[in-house]
Amino acid sequence: MTEWDPKIVAFCCNWCSYAGADLAGVSRMQYPPNARVIRIMCTGRLEPEFILRALELGADGVLVAGCHIGCCHYISGNERAEVKIAMTAELLDVLGMDKRRLRLEWISASEGRIFADTMKDFVNQLKELGPNPVKGGAK
Repeated sequence: MTEWDPKIVAFCCNWCSYAGADLAGVSRMQYPPNARVIRIMCTGRLEPEFILRALELGADGVLVAGCHIGCCHYISGNERAEVKIAMTAELLDVLGMDKRRLRLEWISASEGRIFADTMKDFVNQLKELGPNPVKGGAK
């Protein structure tokens, strides 16, 4: 039997967290390669349907990472994202899925170490939760 490894879909803001992920990579910071990073212009533009679809298709967790509050390149996009993510987490709870499978983080372009640490922590958290009950893990 092989060890199960969680699959993560990471929606990262173009201006901050995507650059933070890039910094972690070019700085050769060690973190699990479990995430499939999707660059989006702003977390405020991320619709809950994309999060639900990722989980439906078998992702074990979804990370949404954007600019720190007050630093959004689109003025208040991250504040809108905060509301959308909270609503989506509640919806997951209603649907019977553990809302800890959805995580929101603020990571700036200079915080490659925080991105790497967040990925390590999220992978460990998902390992405790086990495979996604909808599909049993992404392939």
